Amino acid sequence: MIKLIKSTFYHESTTKRKVADFILRSKVLSMDFECSKFEQNFAKKQKRKYSLFVSSGSMANLVLLQSLLNLGRIKKGDNIGVSAITWATNVMPIIQLGLNPIVLDCELKNLNISSKILKQTLNRFKLKVLFITNALGFCADLDVIQKMCKKNKIILLEDNCESLGTKLKNKLLGNFGLASTFSSFVGHHFSTIEGGLICTDDKKLFEMMTMVREHGWDRKLPTDIQKKIRKQNKVNDFFARYTFYDLAYNARPTEIQGFIGNLQLQYWNEIVKRREKNFFKLLDVIKSNPDILALEVDHLSLVSNFAVPVICKNKILFNKYLKKFQEANVEVRPIVAGDITQQPFFKKYIKKRYACPQASFINAHGFYFGNNPEMSRKDVNFLCKIIQK
Repeated sequence: MIKLIKSTFYHESTTKRKVADFILRSKVLSMDFECSKFEQNFAKKQKRKYSLFVSSGSMANLVLLQSLLNLGRIKKGDNIGVSAITWATNVMPIIQLGLNPIVLDCELKNLNISSKILKQTLNRFKLKVLFITNALGFCADLDVIQKMCKKNKIILLEDNCESLGTKLKNKLLGNFGLASTFSSFVGHHFSTIEGGLICTDDKKLFEMMTMVREHGWDRKLPTDIQKKIRKQNKVNDFFARYTFYDLAYNARPTEIQGFIGNLQLQYWNEIVKRREKNFFKLLDVIKSNPDILALEVDHLSLVSNFAVPVICKNKILFNKYLKKFQEANVEVRPIVAGDITQQPFFKKYIKKRYACPQASFINAHGFYFGNNPEMSRKDVNFLCKIIQK
């Protein structure tokens, strides 16, 4: 069987031995030095000033939005634009925090929001935030979207959980917005088993996220910031350890996750290179098959593909190719969460009905199969044969 992922970690046997040794020799396994080191290393690799490590990519989204609320940069009831092709826990925090999700459709040619779709949306809605999902390692004209957001005073955020390493005009996705979220769940580009990160260049946002990650206290803040907050709130050092300054959660990772992150981060370039190589070989076959819609990725300078979408031109072809993959024992899944507006949780809590024809088409006519860096040449060739007409 060709599974979505082959193992828990890249270079799994080596990683597991090092993790076992780390656990045996460590005195502290709760969040400490390894997590801080991982944050610094990830920020450097992603080319952002700050990186915050949290317990999951889903918590990264929640922590980020809560922090913006705490800072007063957004308020309850604000319109938050979201991608129709996205993950449930991109939209759930918006609903949970009393914000209003405005769903934007996607382009069939890249599965993502384009500047054209954003422009159409802005003719109907005033957005405070655009929380865009860079789905499956792709994006549309995100550089133009960035300029539109700046012009319209819209806070641009990126969910980059599926696009670690992809570049648009030699700029990493995740670096176009005020902040971006990532996932290091076992099924993503690299694994800390569970985990997520938030990156930003905004110092005040980073400080607030640091508090929101841990109960709302100030323990992980720099000493000068601690002194300032304690003075403002008339808190002495004794009571400071149990003083909570704003709404928050417990989204801490563990030292084990941080240690694994530091191990896996060294394979970033290798992982991305292999994913891109696999993708373009498979894309060539997809382009030669008139039954399947071909993706347009020429605008990207590097494609760090998460999984390969197969979007068929009609329902009969969808059933045909889905059956081909299943009979060939290849693990397949719906494309992300399909059209998010059709999910039960969304229809329960959001009464407004959205028309997202492109996302609906993808939902009804598409699936994806895995692209992971441990796929052999034999695996890729086998997949190519299944995709052929």
